[in-house]
Amino acid sequence: MKQFFHKILSLTMAFVVLFSTMSFTVDMHFCGDTLVDFSLISEAKSCGMEKAQPIKRCENPEMTSTSCCTDQLLVKEGKDDLKISFDTLSFEQQTFIAAFTYSYINLFEGTELDEVPFVAYPPPFVIRDVQVLHQTFLI
Repeated sequence: MKQFFHKILSLTMAFVVLFSTMSFTVDMHFCGDTLVDFSLISEAKSCGMEKAQPIKRCENPEMTSTSCCTDQLLVKEGKDDLKISFDTLSFEQQTFIAAFTYSYINLFEGTELDEVPFVAYPPPFVIRDVQVLHQTFLI
């Protein structure tokens, strides 16, 4: 059971490291306030409602048209440096780590095999079995 728990824990920690170092992008296409398409791998597809920007000409300088569609790109950068220096921790964190490590190591100190605490006390003499003699049994 203990080995199974360790395997599950190690796999979970491996996935945490993998997903914390992985970067990804999400490309989204909105038409007005409505999400039309999103993509994790490639560029999001357009809804086809984009209007070509008319060329600003001398005869009609105020003629501009804006599209109702917008594209958003969300980028999540992964961590490149996973090694945390012990010097960057605060004094309270260093104290906690030192105390936790010391107490965790001392949890697994074994006792000597020759140490028996009740060796000085002899076992009681059993002359007859009292429960069988009086027919009193715990059920």
